[in-house]
Amino acid sequence: MASPSLCTSTLLILSATLAFLAPSSFADYVLYSGYALYGGESLSYGNYFLTMQTDCTLVLYDYGRAVWSSNTYNKGYDCTLRMQKDGNLVIYDGSNRAIWATNSGRKQKGNYVLVLQPDRNVVIYGGAIWAAGSNAVGTAPVIVSGNSTQPAVVAGDGITMVTGK
Repeated sequence: MASPSLCTSTLLILSATLAFLAPSSFADYVLYSGYALYGGESLSYGNYFLTMQTDCTLVLYDYGRAVWSSNTYNKGYDCTLRMQKDGNLVIYDGSNRAIWATNSGRKQKGNYVLVLQPDRNVVIYGGAIWAAGSNAVGTAPVIVSGNSTQPAVVAGDGITMVTGK
């Protein structure tokens, strides 16, 4: 039987590893599929904030000035913004009724991500087709998107995006 100190050490290492890998440890400007923003919560990048307000409006702020809105003011109560596993971004009210959506859903479920970019644009990426799983530990993650007709490689802030077909 393992000693109590060995069990404690193993649990501490496992806890630290899981905490490091948990989505909550990722950037403040990313919302992954299967996750949500609740009323009063925001994504942020510098002076840009994408906020799910308690009045059910999703608003993009630049230095405190609203530059984009979902125009869903008081169309529900207790609203939640969800990045769905089909690539659709949806605001649901407290009765789980959709009151706004990007209508970007796809038939095939996958891993999608909403990103508040450094240029203030809010973009949904995702739908990787295939990966060998051969990435090296400590290297920047790669996001593959098949939405563009022009291939491009964009790198910045530790994320490399490969777009095109």
